[in-house]
Amino acid sequence: MGHPTSADLTLILGSKTYSSWSLRPYLALRHAGLAFEEVVIPLRQPDSKARMLAHNPAGKVPALIHRTADGPVTVWDSLAICEYAAELAPSANLWPEDRAARAHARSVSAEMHAGFMDLRRNLFMDLARTIDRPERVAKAAGDIARVQALWADCLDRYGGPFLFGAFTIADAMYAPVVTRFQTWRVPLTERSQAYAAAIEELPAMKDWRAAAAAETVVLDMLLD
Repeated sequence: MGHPTSADLTLILGSKTYSSWSLRPYLALRHAGLAFEEVVIPLRQPDSKARMLAHNPAGKVPALIHRTADGPVTVWDSLAICEYAAELAPSANLWPEDRAARAHARSVSAEMHAGFMDLRRNLFMDLARTIDRPERVAKAAGDIARVQALWADCLDRYGGPFLFGAFTIADAMYAPVVTRFQTWRVPLTERSQAYAAAIEELPAMKDWRAAAAAETVVLDMLLD
């Protein structure tokens, strides 16, 4: 059986300027070579919740709709969608082939998925601008140090340019952090700068940024 076509898969996304959770499965699906249609729902609008609920019972983005012969399959949550993409396109090696490396990749992905609350709270994703607020960066200092240590450990073990050598779901999970570090002017080690540059050079990342730049809904999420 071949890959699903764009008529089979629809990825429901939030605003590309702001939705870190949406960026992750977008990168995974693109890397896997899976064709898909996109539905972008601008965030924090009066009808945003209703539009999300029309696609996903959790009322959130992202969500993936896969139309199969047995009926539609809805997958929500960034990491769940990435896992589903790995099953649809096993030859894309969205997880490392080596079992130990695969366990490591899943561990660092889960850490990103569930942790780094100070980083999330203080350094939100915003591709439309850079923000000079060192006091907010300082509030996330522990998380920033952990992310860079994690990156360095993976790059040392697997040789780069991505965390596990070739691009994997782990890179999709940390790509929004790359953008946050740029938005908030976070000082990075040379190793982290090189990794961030590799993420930004991905064609899918460039396409995402271009689409974000064309968005017309502007949010001001800097409340303090």
